[in-house]
Amino acid sequence: QVQLVESGGGVVQPGESLNISCAATGLADRTYVMAWFRQGSGNEREFVGAMDWIRGKTHYDDSVKGRFTISRDNAKTTMFLQMSNLKPDDTAVYYCAARTYYSGDYYASSKDYSYWGQGTQITVSF
Repeated sequence: QVQLVESGGGVVQPGESLNISCAATGLADRTYVMAWFRQGSGNEREFVGAMDWIRGKTHYDDSVKGRFTISRDNAKTTMFLQMSNLKPDDTAVYYCAARTYYSGDYYASSKDYSYWGQGTQITVSF
């Protein structure tokens, strides 16, 4: 019943910008944290950033600070990721994640999230 759907991925050139979104259904008032992860050539899903849904605070991995911005539409339970100055190393499948509990200020571990979207591909290349 809980569903996360990412959209907006595509192919862009280095230095360009791209916006993607994650629409969540079935979470309602159980939304505590929503986050973005990405999986490139490796097998691990790496942390990109997160939104503390209750506090409205964002957290980012150092690799994207200053380039990526997370925002939200609280009424629609939708999270956005604005990406600027994209680099080839940003190429990955980007996943939306959510958890329905608050366990403190922990955001960067994929094991802390209960729900996942199917991902959207972003390719940064000339």
